[in-house]
Amino acid sequence: MMANASPEITLCCLLWARPGLSDELTAYEDAVLALVADHGAVVLQRVMSTPISDGADDRPDEVQTFWFPNQNALDGFLADPRRQERADERDRVIARTELFPVRVLGDGEPVGGR
Repeated sequence: MMANASPEITLCCLLWARPGLSDELTAYEDAVLALVADHGAVVLQRVMSTPISDGADDRPDEVQTFWFPNQNALDGFLADPRRQERADERDRVIARTELFPVRVLGDGEPVGGR
């Protein structure tokens, strides 16, 4: 019997734009996140700071969560030549990135009502 493939991965990504370049960060992410599905993955959620916070108090400009079916899919996305071709743009507009694995709690429905 074959061992199971590597387990699925859920990630959270925090992004900080370089000063004055939050719109450019959003445009870059629009383009790159369009590639995720090509690797069998899903962007679960993407939110951005409101203009009031705009990276203030060291808050990220954008937060994303992803689901990848396995490590190979994540590696494929990270190494995708179309993504790599945009490395200079990424370096120009993104000051800082934090990427870490997470576990989704509940079923995705709001907790405690609205």
